[in-house]
Amino acid sequence: MKIIYNISISLASLLLPLIGFFNSKIKSGVIGRRETYSKLKQSISKTDKTLWFHSASLGEYEQGLPVFAEIKKQYPNHKVILSFFSPSGYEIRKNSPLADCVVYLPLDSKHNAKTFLDLVHPDLTVFVKYDIWPNVLAELKHRQGRAILISALFRKEQLFFKSYGTFMKEALFTFEHIFTQDGASKQLLQSINYNTTSISGDTRFDRVSNQLKIDNSLNFIAEFKNNQLCFVAGSTWPEDEKLLVNYINTTAPGTLKFIIAPHNIKPNQIQQLKNSLRVNTILYSEKDTADLSTAQVFIIDTIGILTKIYNYADIAYIGGAMGTTGLHNTLEAAVFGVPVIIGNNYEKFPEAKAMIKNQGMFAVNNQVELNKIINQLANNSQFRDVSGGKNSDYIHKNAGAIDLISKYLTPKSSN
Repeated sequence: MKIIYNISISLASLLLPLIGFFNSKIKSGVIGRRETYSKLKQSISKTDKTLWFHSASLGEYEQGLPVFAEIKKQYPNHKVILSFFSPSGYEIRKNSPLADCVVYLPLDSKHNAKTFLDLVHPDLTVFVKYDIWPNVLAELKHRQGRAILISALFRKEQLFFKSYGTFMKEALFTFEHIFTQDGASKQLLQSINYNTTSISGDTRFDRVSNQLKIDNSLNFIAEFKNNQLCFVAGSTWPEDEKLLVNYINTTAPGTLKFIIAPHNIKPNQIQQLKNSLRVNTILYSEKDTADLSTAQVFIIDTIGILTKIYNYADIAYIGGAMGTTGLHNTLEAAVFGVPVIIGNNYEKFPEAKAMIKNQGMFAVNNQVELNKIINQLANNSQFRDVSGGKNSDYIHKNAGAIDLISKYLTPKSSN
């Protein structure tokens, strides 16, 4: 397995630059990785004390951010290196104020692992969820470096728990402690005799709870809402938008306002979405020259404000689960005490399962089911308030992961 893995990494290093000619996302990653070592050399000296935080992409970064920030407080004299594997994280957070240096993680070859750690030489390393890279972790352990894994979520189908997955299993044992999201993940670790683990829960609960402590007001959203009932659809994909557009064009009452924040904000796709709507629709990029209060649909063709927009939602829809791209963050809306609607492909998301069981979230398969639940929530204020309240309670009960992880690190931390 180890030989196959290393050959695969070598092949990837040769093929990705070629594939990059046809895929802009892969091209961005290839170019970014070429700059990793030079950026580290410019930002980090051999005498610097450092912390290394790694996230696969933007979602994992947001998951780890509350812990990263807390650890940084405990190590005020350390520089922070933040690494990503995916362009979706790096491109959006490459100027993160949390870090002294933000880079792409090089492909996981033995040579790259040694070169990267020679430059980074971290006193503490934190990985998020399940982005596990065997060679870099093995090299880190060889150097007796400290590493923890937070918000870990495992499934029995993963290589770690297969008889032929020894190489990946060994990578888990490089972590001195693993904080899992749930009991099932802890039991899977114990099944392979990994026992230095704790159930801390999902750090995203702490992350979204902190959202309530800041000012979430957006005057232009308040102007658009105009004291009417507001439906916010966040991180939508074409399969989500097809159903939403049909509802808006054929069924929605004129008093129900809609905010749609697509995952992809490329101009041509935004324009296609706007053209498909037969009601008064305004784009965020047009807001300064339009009468927002008279529009029924507001399309957000920018990034970075969706978490605040959820503050104005009476009903929320989160994209990704109507297709196979993966459900986006439902907790960002749920923390504001609103009912949430999603597609039916949510099996890999325990928080969705829990909120559906609690009857604060509703999964739909098709147009008929979507229309039905929107109408029920829009027309029954008591049903809407009770459902939303259940989501708020769920967030509150599951916060606290940061405290548990911080307590673990404090006795061993030093400045």
